[in-house]
Amino acid sequence: MRHEKSRLAAAISGVVFACLLIFMQLGFMTALFESAVQIQKSLNADLFLMHSTTEALWRSTPFPRARLAQALALPEIERVAPIYVQNVVWRNPETSLKRTLLLFGVDPTSGVVGFPGLTADGLAAITKPDVILFDARAKPEFGAVPSWLAEGPVVSELGNRRAEVAGLFEIGATFGSEGNALTSEANFWRFVPNHSPAQVNVGAIVLRAGADAAAAQAALRRILPDDVMVLTKPGLIAFEKNYWANTAPVGFIFGLGVVIGLIVGCVIVYQILFSDISRHIGEYATLKAMGYTNGYLVRVVMGEALILAVLGYIPGWMLGLGLYELASAQIFIPLTMTVEKSIGVFALIFGMCVVSGLLAIRKLKDANPADMF
Repeated sequence: MRHEKSRLAAAISGVVFACLLIFMQLGFMTALFESAVQIQKSLNADLFLMHSTTEALWRSTPFPRARLAQALALPEIERVAPIYVQNVVWRNPETSLKRTLLLFGVDPTSGVVGFPGLTADGLAAITKPDVILFDARAKPEFGAVPSWLAEGPVVSELGNRRAEVAGLFEIGATFGSEGNALTSEANFWRFVPNHSPAQVNVGAIVLRAGADAAAAQAALRRILPDDVMVLTKPGLIAFEKNYWANTAPVGFIFGLGVVIGLIVGCVIVYQILFSDISRHIGEYATLKAMGYTNGYLVRVVMGEALILAVLGYIPGWMLGLGLYELASAQIFIPLTMTVEKSIGVFALIFGMCVVSGLLAIRKLKDANPADMF
């Protein structure tokens, strides 16, 4: 490998390319899943009601609010709280550019919403008419709301109605929404007048201390009609991830990208190893004539494959880290390089090179000393 540095550089470049492709696809996939469930993770409840036809929170189907009253029949339930969700058009007060954000309507005193950065003063402020709290990590197309708010009141238009921003919280953009806003139930109905107060998007249920969530879930499923499903908090998170992984096309695309990256890398490494064996078939035949076994020759080829895996992974990891930072700055969704992801990608690259080596060693059958000499 050291003898032909140009071929070694070409081989390493192929592994680096495959490594980068896998890192980016996995990065986008994990960012998709993690960003999609930030809201669910911030809800302070034990059980949740959603319409049985709902596919994801951002496009949820409303169900009758009466289901929450029916749920109170269980003695294990301490309180219930409705959550209203709707995509609403926001007008950038500086450019007049209109973008759609996800608006949440809640009872500020219910305690079921625990968005990062949310304060008691902010929750108190949204009890006033036409007041909202804005997502500080929303995409910049919505306007520099955090900096404007530091200088004074921010007033714009939400759902064709005047809206005043009284505070901030931090959720960030997801693949389903570019920004978020929070307000009270009464304000929600003002901004979304076609949304009936009798129809709820999510029902948050808080159990009494010591109550078993699984038992309460089973009991609710027995007493409630089939038009709603009952989910625990882990179940709600898994439900959202399942939508993005199996229903939304973007999850399939990222998964397919990982597979394609492995295939491309495997083909590149195989071609390099196969070509190397072909060019040095005489040397391999000489080693056989000297008494070296096929097992030894196989170990030589596999050793070369593993060296390529290590030499390609290191620059691939470093370039992947830089591309993560670049992509995060562009799409406003954090791509993180975790230890688990780093180990997982190395295992994939390692396995890719092993498979390529196993395919390439079939060429060693041609290293017959009787044919060569």
